[in-house]
Amino acid sequence: MYNDIVMEHFMNPQNVGEIENADGVGQVGNVKCGDIMKIYLKIDENEVIEDIKFKTFGCGSAVASSSMATVIIKGKTVEEALAVTNKDVLVALGGLPAVKVHCSVLAEQALKSAVYDYAQKTGKHYAALEGFDPSHDDHDHDHGDDHGDEA
Repeated sequence: MYNDIVMEHFMNPQNVGEIENADGVGQVGNVKCGDIMKIYLKIDENEVIEDIKFKTFGCGSAVASSSMATVIIKGKTVEEALAVTNKDVLVALGGLPAVKVHCSVLAEQALKSAVYDYAQKTGKHYAALEGFDPSHDDHDHDHGDDHGDEA
């Protein structure tokens, strides 16, 4: 069901944890369905994401998507990071089962939520965040039975 890349990022996720005094923190998910993703950003004076960590409660695909998203995003500028889509995460993972694609969407939304928090704290504006509402929950889908893993 899962390829080797997905399994590697699930079994040995990268960048797990929290960043103390993070410049931006974003959390997305839905307690009812069980996927919750939190991303922490440390951004330098040149707007480069010098560190990124995540904590995810959810299925293996959610953990793998979080891990891969952090690998892709670390070292990018905020603008470059905002250009990363769930499709980029899917491609880097080598794909996910159709019923798990929503996990890559969560990773994209968690990043945007963290950058939104950073923008609110610093008064910065990013065109890629126009119309983004971190409190909006459009995470409505079916998961199957493989929940309860945490990274």
